[in-house]
Parts: sequence; structure tokens; C-alpha cells
Amino acid sequence: MDKKTIIVTGGAGFIGSNFVYYMLDKYPNYRIACLDALTYAGNLSTLKKAMENPNFRFVKADIRDKDAVEQLFEEEHPDIVVNFAAESHVDRSIRDPKLFLETNILGPEVLMDACRKYGVKRYHQVSTDEVYGDLPLDRPDLFFTEKTPLHASSPYSASKASADLVVMAYHRTYGLPVTISRCSNNYGPYHFPEKLIPLMIINALNDKPLPVYGDGLNVRDWLYVEDHCKAIDMIIHADCVGEVYNVGGHNEKSNIEIVKLILKELGKPESLIEFVEDRKGHDRRYAIDPTKIREQLGWEPETKFENGIVKTIKWYLDHKDWWEEIISGDYKNYYEKMYGDK
Repeated sequence: MDKKTIIVTGGAGFIGSNFVYYMLDKYPNYRIACLDALTYAGNLSTLKKAMENPNFRFVKADIRDKDAVEQLFEEEHPDIVVNFAAESHVDRSIRDPKLFLETNILGPEVLMDACRKYGVKRYHQVSTDEVYGDLPLDRPDLFFTEKTPLHASSPYSASKASADLVVMAYHRTYGLPVTISRCSNNYGPYHFPEKLIPLMIINALNDKPLPVYGDGLNVRDWLYVEDHCKAIDMIIHADCVGEVYNVGGHNEKSNIEIVKLILKELGKPESLIEFVEDRKGHDRRYAIDPTKIREQLGWEPETKFENGIVKTIKWYLDHKDWWEEIISGDYKNYYEKMYGDK
């Protein structure tokens, strides 16, 4: 296979880091350059093993920084850019919407301008099913398709929907070769501990209360992160410029179901569950119809939730040093340890 250079933004985050490892493993002759600002959810120690690969390079920079982005493009001349970089936690977007709007909309604009300047063959925007809003709990027959109107509920999802519109505008106006994927909730290794599944695992291990929003009946479609990486790999190598693909797991679970499943797996009592005040504007149900990507590219989720959650729990049990460092805040010092004296 031809050697390619891929810039992966946000590669020190959850899905981005999994994608880096997936691509380095599958394409040993590809060069992967990772750009990450190392904000609170970016953890350089996550990429420790990737750093040992001569085909991998890490650059600390913000996707909004035009000079830094263009310098990286000048040095690497990438064939493909995959943008995972985003502020992504809904609760944080409610507290600080400005940061989300700046990073999630202006960042892709800087990246796409660089793609135009350097003749990049594919810009791929990693989006979310949250751009569609939510679905009623009493209509299990309804699913998000690529034709579902954008109807964002939170500042986070509004910023991601805005970015999608800008990406498609760059395709139509400038002929930029773009693709977009909109995924359901991911889970798996390296998931930042403030998110639902790792938070519940870690709190249960420490016998702390497991805070569940509202009545716990909010439903999400869960996708094992490696299945998502495979989908993006297929999209960026396919002749499908200008297309949007929904990537879903067909694994709909209510939050309370997941919490109880984790407690059962860890042998912990349900008395640890603590219902808390619901999130503002909390979406009730997300559910994706991935028919298009299945029919056009042959992708299907391979990991059943019951198996994936067991693998995920085992990973957190086997990597306590990783998440204990995050909880203590020490992970933020890792960059200085790695690069401080260089």
C-alpha cells in the first residue's frame, strides 16, 4: 500500500489516541503526526507507546493557532487530515460556551484553510450524533439518518453542528475534498474519567457514590471505540468525497442499565447509586441508523456491548496507574517531564 502521511488532531484524547494506535498497527508504513493542545482531556502519557514508533510524531499546538498549524503542514505535507480535536463535555459547554464555539468552529476553519493551501487530498471531520438533537423515549422506531435535520440542544452540540455546516460549505465553495462522520457514544480504553462509563467504573472501584442524572432513563447508542476507528479508516480511504456517514453501534442502553451492569460486573452493591439533579436540556435518547455506511462501505460494528463493557472494565482494572494519575492531576505534568528539558 502507498505510504501516506496523516495529521491527526486531538490525538492525545480518547478516540484520537485509539485511532493513532489503530492506524500505526494497521499501516506500519504510514506516518502519523499528532497535533494536540493538551487541554484538560488531552493526556500525553496515553501516547507513550506511540512515541516509541519512528513513524509517529507529536506536536503540542492548538488547532486555532494558524502559524503552528501551517508550520506542521509545511513540515509534513499531509495526504489526509483527521480532526478529532474538540471541546466535548456537555456539562463544561453549559458553563463555558465561548470556549466550545471558538475551538469547535474556528479550529476546523484554520485546519481547512491549511488543507486548501497545501493540497490535502482528504479532510475528515469527526462529528457526533448530538448534532441531531434527541428522540422521544416512546418511539423506539425512530432513528437518526444522515438526512435528519440538525437540531442541537447544547452549546457543545451546536458548535459541532456549526462545524459540520462550515465543512460542507468549504466543500461546495472551494471544492475541498471533505468527509464527515457522526458517531454515537464511544466507550473503551483511555476514556477520560469524567465521562459516564469510566466515572462509574472508577467510583465503584473506590466505593464512592455513583452519580446518575435525573431518573437515569436517558438512552444512548454505545459504540466500542475500535469499531469507530475502523469506520473512519474505511471512510478516509474510500472514494466518497462530500459524504456524511452515521456511525452507530446498535447498542441502545439507558444510563441506569449501564451503571447497574458495571456494579454487577465489579461485585459492588446498587446502594452506591445516587440520583442527582438532571443536566440542563438533557437529551432523552440518541439512536443512529448506520445503513448508509454499511451499504456503501461495508462497515458494521463488530463489538457487542456486553463484550465491550467487560473488556473496558478489565482495561481500567489493568491500568489503574493511568487513571489514578489523571484523578490526582499529575498527568498534566507529563508533557513537561517528556519535553521540559529539550
